[in-house]
Amino acid sequence: MKVVGVSLYVTRLPLVHGFETSSHRKTHLDHILVRFTDESGLEGWGEIASPSSPFYSSETVDTAQLIATKYIIPAVIGHEWETPDQLATTWARVRGHEFAKAGFDMAAWSLYSASRGESLAATLGGVRESVAAGVSLGIETSIDALLTEVTRHVDAGYRRVKLKIKQGWDVEPVRAVRAAFPDQDVHVDANGIYDDTDETTELMRSLDQFGLSMIEQPYGPRNFAAHAQLQSRLQTPICLDEAVVDLDDIGTMIALEAGRILNIKVSRMGGLTVAVAAHNITRDAGIPVWCGGMHEFGIGRAANVALSSLPGFTYPSDVSASDKYYERDIIDPPVTADRGMVRVPTDVGLGHTVLTDWILQNTISHEHFGESR
Repeated sequence: MKVVGVSLYVTRLPLVHGFETSSHRKTHLDHILVRFTDESGLEGWGEIASPSSPFYSSETVDTAQLIATKYIIPAVIGHEWETPDQLATTWARVRGHEFAKAGFDMAAWSLYSASRGESLAATLGGVRESVAAGVSLGIETSIDALLTEVTRHVDAGYRRVKLKIKQGWDVEPVRAVRAAFPDQDVHVDANGIYDDTDETTELMRSLDQFGLSMIEQPYGPRNFAAHAQLQSRLQTPICLDEAVVDLDDIGTMIALEAGRILNIKVSRMGGLTVAVAAHNITRDAGIPVWCGGMHEFGIGRAANVALSSLPGFTYPSDVSASDKYYERDIIDPPVTADRGMVRVPTDVGLGHTVLTDWILQNTISHEHFGESR
């Protein structure tokens, strides 16, 4: 197999509801869509779901576009490969830039599964016909506003509710949500905003009383030692997210007992190839995992659904329906949830039709490299 053409589309979609984390608020998203064309004219699609600003990670849309055009695309075009992991060797010497790599790796898997005449989930080794979906809720202007959002999504059947927290917006919002929904699966996500202090330890210990399924990434991305110390003082499992960028980080997490759950993100870890390897390592180590999201458009969302069909994903994943974020998605049919369950597509490739015309209507910039077909 050989990719002879690559297109990049910097595409913007407005959010149906503004989303605030501990670092910033966003009302729209710019993602880079990657289209592969092979020598037979078959297409594969991927999505670079990097943030626009360097708050979640050091990568942005601008850095991803630079790395893609200067280093990854010249290595990919014309390279003969049989499996996606073989194609991934062409960009292996690029250090970091996992978001950029993820978009190309996703396109390779999409193309590869289509060439085999099977669904992406089947190619990855998925075993489920449907996956449980959780929902991620941002910081709101008031607790009442938060309860309105939680109620709406619990009524829609979502199996897990994740609440973003930060200093001054932590214990009281959780207390209110737990009082209103005593039996709901709830967890919190700090995105690494808290400092490693005795005060933070006591705050996190106070969250133990609420029966949370997990506390996600309370400390900075590389602070494994602080997470290990905190985990030893908590009943609630700590889930690592930003801390785990590559497979070696999983070994550090396990060795230090820095967390009991892992959020596997395709974008953060550099693509489906690494995500599947992370799933296999954690499954063998007895560590439960779930698939986190970056508010992906339909292409990345479809890839997350396929990944979540693997047997080790035992917690609800961030694969909520497209209409949670976007009035109109870039795939048809859009991802939908029925009482908190999302069907895993069985059609070949991504299992959805990519709406190229709609993408072009929402594209800020478009570049093509290699042959045109």
